Amino acid sequence: MVNESTITAVGGNLFVLAATYLGDATQWIRIAQANDLSDPVLNGMIKLVLPPVDPSAGGGVPNV
Repeated sequence: MVNESTITAVGGNLFVLAATYLGDATQWIRIAQANDLSDPVLNGMIKLVLPPVDPSAGGGVPNV
């Protein structure tokens, strides 16, 4: 099992980060949940926890 990792992002959005690090842009919500974020658009410099890669995860719509 792969552990979570962290990155530092400067601006951008969670869609691109999910595509780059998790292999699927629709998994942006997993990054958002791991970091208590609700908006996929990032402002300024932020340290983010990345969840482990999970090819079976997907979606992009949070359960409310």
